[in-house]
Amino acid sequence: MVFLDRTDWDNKIFLDGWTAGRGEAIKVVAPATGEVLGTVGGATPEDVAHAARRAAAAQRDWVARSPEDRAAVLRRAGQLWEEHAAEVGDWIVREAGSIAAKAELETHTAAQECYEAAALPTHPRGEVLATGDEARWSMARRRPAGVVSVISPFNFPLILSIRSVAPALALGNAVLLKPDPRTAVCGGVALVEIFRAAGLPDGVLQLLPGGRDVGEAVVTAPEVRVVSFTGSTPAGRRVGVLGAEALKRVHLELGGNNALIVLPGAEVDRAVSAGAFGSFMHQGQICMTTGRHLVHESLHDAYVEALAEKAAHLPVGDPSTGQVALGPLIDDTQLHRVEQLVQATVRAGARLAAGGTYEGLFYRPTVLAEVGTGMPAWHEEIFGPVAPVLPFGSTEEAIRIAQDVEYGLSLGILGEVGQAMRIADAIPSGIVHINEQTVADEAMAPFGGVAASGTGSRFGGAQANIEAFTETQWLTLRPEIAPYPF
Repeated sequence: MVFLDRTDWDNKIFLDGWTAGRGEAIKVVAPATGEVLGTVGGATPEDVAHAARRAAAAQRDWVARSPEDRAAVLRRAGQLWEEHAAEVGDWIVREAGSIAAKAELETHTAAQECYEAAALPTHPRGEVLATGDEARWSMARRRPAGVVSVISPFNFPLILSIRSVAPALALGNAVLLKPDPRTAVCGGVALVEIFRAAGLPDGVLQLLPGGRDVGEAVVTAPEVRVVSFTGSTPAGRRVGVLGAEALKRVHLELGGNNALIVLPGAEVDRAVSAGAFGSFMHQGQICMTTGRHLVHESLHDAYVEALAEKAAHLPVGDPSTGQVALGPLIDDTQLHRVEQLVQATVRAGARLAAGGTYEGLFYRPTVLAEVGTGMPAWHEEIFGPVAPVLPFGSTEEAIRIAQDVEYGLSLGILGEVGQAMRIADAIPSGIVHINEQTVADEAMAPFGGVAASGTGSRFGGAQANIEAFTETQWLTLRPEIAPYPF
């Protein structure tokens, strides 16, 4: 049986069932080959308005279900991700240009997100408060926000959708999901089909692929109370403005230009392996990608040489036809951005130690040496398989350089733990990994950045998810009607 049967969703959106959208249809294209894999329907702001009203009505019935019922749907969804991992993973490989291991990580994480979310309906969500001289009980309790909009990107389309969709549903909310139109199947259709099969009632999850106008509509719809956005910092700023104007609570998980600091005495071979993974995993198209390598001057030359050698031998190609380490970039726009940043950095004086070439959308893993802190590939988020390397002489210098960007998402430090701890305390970052590279995510761990990397919101783990997708209500009780002096 084909689970993601195109006859169900081809040229359609999911609005109380698969139905034709009012917008222009969106082609699903494999970036590795240019093959058209299918067509999803395009939504319009009018579709969003309809979906938001329907979701608000469906949410009232959904939240009235027992915690056991909601937990059962999430558990069944987790099982279905496992049962259909091969088929969904094949879509991730072809639609997102992912290697097989990355696709397996996405389907595994999707199942884990649902299993973690299945515990939320019965998780304690309140506290008893002290009260003054009043003869009453006073409590703070968390209530579902109502309707949650989830806007997800192309790079990890399944994980970055499910990590908000699953806990929002588990906590009694309805969800409007707007995936990136370039990955609307593995970031949207797959979630709808899994949750339908798991028993989620109609109307509680609506799928609305589309462009900027649809994105703005899912933020500003009056029924929406919380917006969960993952994407670039410029787009996040726009979402934040729209949300503020409409008095919405907006969670922004944005870009990063993450540093990997290699301390004196670190084992070079292991450090290079970590650095290569951090910079080249999924072609560098990850918000947590290692975008800057700060290497102690005693190790710098050996590190650059070994990293360039590793980059030169990593296989690049179509992940659907063979075992490769890197697949294609998502589209021409991203390819040209990566190429422009690399060439501008070389013109500014950096040395191209490896890579810097491409064929089609396949960009070779690239190492840049003799980089200055003011050069484009050092100071900007690249979102491509590029590893700029810069030496440092002292801990204080490493701290100063590492924090001299607008982002604050993930930081990796390799080497002696005591020194690493002091560095971790000195650099503002939402995530710090000691003796690991910068890319990591787990369903039970709080995830998010600071400064230009986000608003400090967190996804993952019971407490973070409850805070993200519920509202606090103050509740008091008295044994009888209170007396008042009027």
